[in-house]
Amino acid sequence: MKKLLSVLLICVLLVPAACAAAETVVDRDGPVIRLDAYSQLANYSGLQGGWGAVMLKDMFNVELNIIPEQDGTYATRMESGNLGDLVIWGANGDDYKNAVAKGMLLDWEQFDLGKTYAPYIMEHYTDALESNRIISGDDKIHGFGFNVAFSADSHQSFFYTWDLRWDLYKELGYPEVYDLDDMVDLFKQMKEICPTDEIGNETYALSAWPDWDGNMVMYVKALATAYYGYDELGFGHYNPENGEFLSCLDDDSPYMECLRFFNKLYRAGLLDPNSSSQTYDKMSEKLKNGGTFWSIFNYAGSMAYNTPEHLAAGKYMYAMVPQDATPIVYGLGSAGGNRIWSVGNYTQYPELCLEILNWLATPEGAMTTWYGPQGLTWDYDENGGMYFTELGLETSTNSSYNMAGIEWTSPYTGKTYTLSGTYNDGSIQINNTTLSKDMINPDGNGVETFNKDTWASVATAVTYPIQDDWRTVNNATLADEYMEARVDEYGDKKYVVMPDVPYSESQKSTDLGLKWQNCAKTVKDYSWRAIYAKADAEFNYHVSEMKRLCESYGYADCVAWSEQEAAQKWALTQQMGK
Repeated sequence: MKKLLSVLLICVLLVPAACAAAETVVDRDGPVIRLDAYSQLANYSGLQGGWGAVMLKDMFNVELNIIPEQDGTYATRMESGNLGDLVIWGANGDDYKNAVAKGMLLDWEQFDLGKTYAPYIMEHYTDALESNRIISGDDKIHGFGFNVAFSADSHQSFFYTWDLRWDLYKELGYPEVYDLDDMVDLFKQMKEICPTDEIGNETYALSAWPDWDGNMVMYVKALATAYYGYDELGFGHYNPENGEFLSCLDDDSPYMECLRFFNKLYRAGLLDPNSSSQTYDKMSEKLKNGGTFWSIFNYAGSMAYNTPEHLAAGKYMYAMVPQDATPIVYGLGSAGGNRIWSVGNYTQYPELCLEILNWLATPEGAMTTWYGPQGLTWDYDENGGMYFTELGLETSTNSSYNMAGIEWTSPYTGKTYTLSGTYNDGSIQINNTTLSKDMINPDGNGVETFNKDTWASVATAVTYPIQDDWRTVNNATLADEYMEARVDEYGDKKYVVMPDVPYSESQKSTDLGLKWQNCAKTVKDYSWRAIYAKADAEFNYHVSEMKRLCESYGYADCVAWSEQEAAQKWALTQQMGK
């Protein structure tokens, strides 16, 4: 009753002030409020730092404590009865639905909290909010999914871009690469001409990381997605073109083929031997030092490697897809994806949490999440075109750029702050997005999307000779143009669009959940063992043990569930005419 009266009183007294993101329900000059942000997507633990911390303190008088998902974190927080203030979900399946069922998440419509403190979301995210109502199953709105687009007439940009050290590829004479076997041969040649990185360490084709392993080893299942265009689903893959489910443990499955590929890399000295134990940040450090030749992801390739220093030195990492590969690309949708933004039901500050989410969900908040503070690193020109400032040109290509000593004057309070840390330190460490990067920015000129590659200012910027070489060879300006133009011998597109459909995983029974947990651990453990096998016999042994153990744990039931989910997703696709 105390909470009810408190909320009602705040709603009555502070409604006018709640409409602007920069006007909060908390006194900016009062004690700083610490909010716990439990994020199943975070790769960071502790207080938000850098420029992001400065902005949150200036706008909301808040410091954000990031709590990532680790073994036992979800269960522990559920048992404690408090998930956190902000709660960000890696998926809208069992964990999320269980939290809803147990009353752990705020009802945004209670006392008109959403309308009062998150007005931009309530007005512009209507499809995403209604999708959340359906997924939640209790006829209430508890949040919204990520990557929301206000119109769904296209697809997202490609991030399975197969980024390759183009300078080394050029030095080798642009050899033809048809399939994964050709990739192995290419990497061997690359290592011969570039055996060590910029600080003298051994180079590898790839450096992976286990942080994001789920039901399967992430990089293995992701390579199958990047090569065949099959999307991850349960213990295997889903074919968006016919609804077929492909079990990861089948002898001829895409997962098994890619597992053999990673073992080939390891046995050829082309896979970083620390891949099974290192963090994403450690992998990224090696990448930036030139320690790897390749990544199927742009964020773990070109986006991190292509600094002005590397480009000026003639070093470049960019798209080069094997001829046989058919990468997936995801469709835009107004319903939002499966990574949900929500607020804990037992937070002392529901209004403040909603205000923060509301700001993150605006075009300004989204741009800040991707590119830093407006006016400092990016801005709009007189025609609404987006451009990077001189500082932004540095930070957009080098996340380790040192921000120490740089001054930022807040447009919200007029206060001036001296920043510290690197640009990456200041990036919002929750690690989720609100708006889709590939939708047109409604605050811009009506043409450019949030994606910097569509900005006229970026397209006309100075390029380096190594970039011009890539463009000449591929007859394209940017990776997306190159990916769109790839066709087979019949003229059909060499990519697969995964339609955006309002799908949510069905809840598993307690019995199936236990079987699932045991199978997932087995698949991950024995996949890594197979990757590190020194001979075919050892590889085959680990695979056979993986199958034997999974079968004993009830893998057949896990497959049956996955097949059912694939059928549900395919039915939704057909219903929507996609």
